Amino acid sequence: MKVIATEIQNQMAGASWIRKMFEKGLELKKVYGPDKVFDFSLGNPDIPPPAKIREVMIGLADQVAQPLGVGYCPNAGLPAFREALAAKMSVDQEIPVGPEHIVVTCGAAGALTAFFRAVLEPGDEVICPSPYFVEYGSYCGHFGGKLKAVPAILPDFQPDVDAMEAAVTAKTRVILINTPNNPTGCVYSRTTLQRLANMVNRINEGRERPVFLLSDEPYRAIAYDDVEVPPILPLTPYALVLGSFSKSLSLAGERIGYLVCNPALPDVGLLAAAVTMTNRTLGFVNAPIIGQKLAMRLLSEGVDRVTYNKRRLAMARVLSDAGIAFTMPKGAFYFFPAAPGGDDQAFIQALLEENILGVPGAGFGYPGHIRLSFSVDEKVILGAAEGFKRAAAKMR
Repeated sequence: MKVIATEIQNQMAGASWIRKMFEKGLELKKVYGPDKVFDFSLGNPDIPPPAKIREVMIGLADQVAQPLGVGYCPNAGLPAFREALAAKMSVDQEIPVGPEHIVVTCGAAGALTAFFRAVLEPGDEVICPSPYFVEYGSYCGHFGGKLKAVPAILPDFQPDVDAMEAAVTAKTRVILINTPNNPTGCVYSRTTLQRLANMVNRINEGRERPVFLLSDEPYRAIAYDDVEVPPILPLTPYALVLGSFSKSLSLAGERIGYLVCNPALPDVGLLAAAVTMTNRTLGFVNAPIIGQKLAMRLLSEGVDRVTYNKRRLAMARVLSDAGIAFTMPKGAFYFFPAAPGGDDQAFIQALLEENILGVPGAGFGYPGHIRLSFSVDEKVILGAAEGFKRAAAKMR
């Protein structure tokens, strides 16, 4: 008896490695105790939200206790929040953005799915660099879209713009990028972004259905060494940006994200209206009210990047001491080192024997590497040092 759709069956099989590592971690912690298991598999921000959140939440108590205090709001988000977010985006993106250009969504994932529903026809292609966030294929696949991945350039994982342009066909609808990147920590340079924008402008000459350049930026506020995360909206009318407050404010469970439509895009009002509608008809209706109110009052705040950076440096030392090759991440909270011997799944197994959990690069469309999240206590990173050495030695 076939109880689920074939496409979902395929998606479940493709995501099995990440699910397997999560379940294996729970199993190991039961056997050995949480302090003897070193879990780098999940990108769950563990640093607390800004300290101001306590004051803000107390202040919200009287508001939400009123009639309709947590009732429905406009599908595009609370008007006051969109106003405040537009002001912030105008600074971040270096062009004037109005509230009418913003749709507040259930996380960055909600922004992606609502956007794909609004613009994709069955058979349309979404091109992205690999490695890429594992759910991209599912997000566009739900609406008949096809993800087409183009390997990034080693050692820095900048997109291969020439190869991406060569991959464009008449069915291409979206160029999807993610910076700072999950899983590599790469931050795309201004040069790279300008080349992508120029590519999109060339592709769209005389084209009835434009190709969009969509930048997924939930890690925009987490960058290191004074690295610039350049804005993309000024570079081409066809650029859009989405993000969330899951990482920048450690509000992952509140599910507050947004899509910013480019004011220079032809028919921008129509696109914003379409995404507002799909945000509703996909069942999101509106993003959580309390989360919107929290994010609005914390827009000028940020999480503790100093602690993230200390962990980044500690992980770099641990990997270096183990002789594991890597490119230093410039943003987000992931390392994407090369698997000693080149077999990512075999290396993950060797790490499991040391009670260390990571995710094979195959799960991100890039075999031969593994992803390690350093959104964990520094004690976990340092405690895994000898295990990394032993696992790497086995692979050699």
